[in-house]
Amino acid sequence: MHDQNFKNLILDYPVQALEFFAGKEAGSDLSEARIVPVRQEQLMDRLGDRFRELDTPLLVEWSDGRREAILFVVEEETKTSQFSIYRLAHYCLDLAELMGTDRVVPVVIFLRTGNQRSYLRLGSDSCAYMEFRYLMCKLKSLPSVRYYDSDNIVARLNLPNMAYPPEDRLEMYLMAQTGLARLETNPEKQRKYADFIDFYADLSEEEVIRYRDSYLSEKGEIMGLVSVLKEEGRQEGRQEGRQKGRQEGSYNTLYSVMQTMRKNGIADENIAKMMNLDLYIVKKVLNREEIEIPLNLL
Repeated sequence: MHDQNFKNLILDYPVQALEFFAGKEAGSDLSEARIVPVRQEQLMDRLGDRFRELDTPLLVEWSDGRREAILFVVEEETKTSQFSIYRLAHYCLDLAELMGTDRVVPVVIFLRTGNQRSYLRLGSDSCAYMEFRYLMCKLKSLPSVRYYDSDNIVARLNLPNMAYPPEDRLEMYLMAQTGLARLETNPEKQRKYADFIDFYADLSEEEVIRYRDSYLSEKGEIMGLVSVLKEEGRQEGRQEGRQKGRQEGSYNTLYSVMQTMRKNGIADENIAKMMNLDLYIVKKVLNREEIEIPLNLL
């Protein structure tokens, strides 16, 4: 699950991902480069052998030749205790041979805390015959507040994976959601990565209520509304045990939020844009007319 989440994140935002996870090597001109995902399955020594599968290897090329092409091998590790520097070294050597390059930068994203080996040396007392190290990004070691105003969408989406005091949890969640709203204009990707934030923030039912009361009503913020609607719809659905409960829960919450926004002087057209809904749905809900709630809000 985590591997797929991060694969999607890196492939959707390769420039921002490399700038955030591998800033030391990424440089400042990635936006002018061509970034190509390369094969994840490594060639087998013999047919039938187990193959090694990489998370997200990316080949970065500059058409004007300003920099020689470089290969980033980006791996996500959920359980630090299962990380093997030997396995990573194998991946990099195999890929370097396959791609015919020695310009390889291994990058490991650690999702959890823990100790891991960061340096490998093969040799004797007198000589090192092979040395291997990698760039590491230990998300839980990064203070989330440092990235509250970041223009890097990958950093903002990963705020829930960083370190923060428990009392700042809802503020952190708000900064992640508003960052998504400001930095991503595609409605489909907004919905996709609102789910990414929700998954890693994993707000409790009580926190959802507090977030709704503090940030959806008082401040007029709507980011994270999909999460609230899903949770409330599920709650009523569980209580009544049928689809009608989910529909009614979502409908009532939609009506309440839209009414608050309208009272604050927000036009119906802008309510529709802010909530990624068709205008006719907004008008029907505000008029208390019957309507099927979009599936993404259930």
